Amino acid sequence: MIKFRLEGSEYIELIKLLKVTNICGSGGEAKHIVDEGEVKLNGNLESRKRAKIRSGDKIEVFNEIIVVE
Repeated sequence: MIKFRLEGSEYIELIKLLKVTNICGSGGEAKHIVDEGEVKLNGNLESRKRAKIRSGDKIEVFNEIIVVE
């Protein structure tokens, strides 16, 4: 499990979160896994690359879970 603390903003875009947590090495890779249906936001499939992720959200991708605080 990865805990990500949201600082200085009320949200982070999904593809940026995947990059800063090192789930993906690039924005292109992040966009690709979202397009392929590999990402869930709070248990639901998320297809919006720029979805606004806020404190309290949980992202599931591959076998990893990101909890946003």
